Amino acid sequence: MITDLKSDPETLQKENEQQRELIASLQENLSLKNNEINWLKERVAWFERQVFGQRSERIILPLDSNVRYLPGLEPQDGVQALEVESIAGHTRTKKKRKEKNDNSNGLVIPENLPVEQTIIDLPEEQKVCPETGEKLVRIGEEVTRKLAHRAASYFVKEIIRPKYAIPSREEAGIFIGELPDSILPRSSADESLLAEIVTRKFADHLPLYRLSEIFSRDNVQITRQLLSQWLMRLGVVLKPLYDLMLNRIKESGIVYIDETPLKLQVKGKGKLQQAYMWVLVGGEGANPPYRVYSFAENRKHQNAFDLVGDFSGVIHSDKYDAYVKLSKRKEILWQACWAHVRRKFEEAQSGDLEFREMMLRKIRHLYMFERVGWARNEKERLRIRKEKEEPIIDELIAAVKAKVEEGKQLPKSKFSEALNYFYSLIPHLKVYISIANAHIDNNVAERAMRSLAIGRKNWLFVGSIQGGMSTAILLSLIQTCRGLEINPREYLEDLMRRYNSHPASRLAELLPDQWAASKTGKVIKTKPLHVR
Repeated sequence: MITDLKSDPETLQKENEQQRELIASLQENLSLKNNEINWLKERVAWFERQVFGQRSERIILPLDSNVRYLPGLEPQDGVQALEVESIAGHTRTKKKRKEKNDNSNGLVIPENLPVEQTIIDLPEEQKVCPETGEKLVRIGEEVTRKLAHRAASYFVKEIIRPKYAIPSREEAGIFIGELPDSILPRSSADESLLAEIVTRKFADHLPLYRLSEIFSRDNVQITRQLLSQWLMRLGVVLKPLYDLMLNRIKESGIVYIDETPLKLQVKGKGKLQQAYMWVLVGGEGANPPYRVYSFAENRKHQNAFDLVGDFSGVIHSDKYDAYVKLSKRKEILWQACWAHVRRKFEEAQSGDLEFREMMLRKIRHLYMFERVGWARNEKERLRIRKEKEEPIIDELIAAVKAKVEEGKQLPKSKFSEALNYFYSLIPHLKVYISIANAHIDNNVAERAMRSLAIGRKNWLFVGSIQGGMSTAILLSLIQTCRGLEINPREYLEDLMRRYNSHPASRLAELLPDQWAASKTGKVIKTKPLHVR
């Protein structure tokens, strides 16, 4: 007798179980493949955007055309109102532009520049009327002003010191006037030339070989090796001023820290190794004036610890592990960077796009409130943060917590990465709310790194550890001057002439902000930050 297998319940049950297992396995495999495809699509979209697309993180979201100001933040009396401009059906607000100077061509000619006059007069034979023979009478003149340029001029500075003696007393020796102090003793370079070299290297980002070529075009031969020696010696001499500026930053109670890679030449091997330049920004004011760079051979956490030292106060930074460890000190409050949080969600091109848009919109509101707050006094800034910004942050924290606990995101997706990044920083997102001079992000330090990044693309690497340290010291002085809108060349020349003879107890007088205050008789006030 033949048994009908299809009618056997046990066999059917086994077949059904096998089919269910197979289907479950296929579904799991399909889900994994779909996740991988979505992840790869997201990566490809990101790479395409880096190569072909717009890389700006600026998010422009539609606003109600009837709403021109955030609730409770209408312009105060005396504050210049914003005008609304419509272009192709789109409405935007913009500040009224100032009228341009000098015939509206954007050129401003300083009044203190020397003037060379060229008179273009009529020939004598043309100063007579051809019909009546009457002489022309001068009734005025028309003046055309043009900004001109003359190639840099060099001159030899001879210091002549007459020598005297007493003929009847040879043992009395020779009498001669003392040489003026020089920042580099026994050097053939005047302080004016040294200031020019430092400014061109660290403010204009010119590598030394290019500087040497520029000098040679004017028949001044200075080798790249000699330029390098001068810069390294200057770095050693100016180290005490650099240390004082670092102490001023730490005393301010609010600092910003960041780091970036830099190539270091390995002697004897002809190779380059990865080194790092750290920056610590601080000082009083809305836009902290002091920028101190620190060179390190690697990215070890100890470099950040050494730079910060025994600092007590608020630290702004990204989520690098060294800064996370610093935040665990009792004397340190860590304000996590909202710009990095925004960047994570901006890069998430898949996942819950509606949730992503909500996050970006709310973060944009935070920055709008911050921009208004920094335009007002500390009391108003704290009120705006407490009443307007803190509820938004609490709302975002609750939304992210719920989304993470939901657990439906792809583990490797950019969206999941953004959620987890935000979630890990929750205890450190609201520190700035109650500290008037703290900021919502670490953009102050990141902006300080831009000049280094531009210079790095030009001079490519530092030739030695000592060269890296001198670079950090000179770059600190130059970028602090630029932050204060001080002419770095003028500052450096005066600093170098006075440095050796200046009392050590009054060294602070030579700091860029104090120097500028002594020149103008006014306290240098930093400009408010432009918060995006």
